[in-house]
Amino acid sequence: MTMSVQSTRPVLRDYRSSDLEELWRIDGECFAEGISYSRRELEFYIRRPRAITLVAEADAKIVGFIVADQDRRGNGHIVTIDVLPHARRGGLGSTLMTAAEQRLSAAGAKRVYLETAVDNSAALAFYKRHGYSVVGTIPRYYLESIDALVMEKSLAAPPADK
Repeated sequence: MTMSVQSTRPVLRDYRSSDLEELWRIDGECFAEGISYSRRELEFYIRRPRAITLVAEADAKIVGFIVADQDRRGNGHIVTIDVLPHARRGGLGSTLMTAAEQRLSAAGAKRVYLETAVDNSAALAFYKRHGYSVVGTIPRYYLESIDALVMEKSLAAPPADK
């Protein structure tokens, strides 16, 4: 089976409510059952008052997305970042991460955190390349059996208007 190569570079846009079913499908493709979000959970995170959901499209098809939000203390939180397998290794994950961090910073977040499975070496390497460091562990976070690493990054203050 051959994968089609994208003919256009992905562009980012804000989430639209009509995207929900496709984002849920993509999340199910990117993460194992029990780790991927249920439709209801994904919708909950996307609809949170301070949520940021950015969608990447190429050739009129969604190829990835990121959901982030801010907690009550104003810290940013990366809820999920999903890139379809055929769209990986081209910088799209980095583009999504950078855009979400910029939005969080502009909203006043001074730091951002996320969780990832201790055995997800690709994700750990990706987050470390983006300046995240491990600050804690949550036992049995995934599937009630796999520990999660809590990772955090300080965000630069947005440039002041002149």
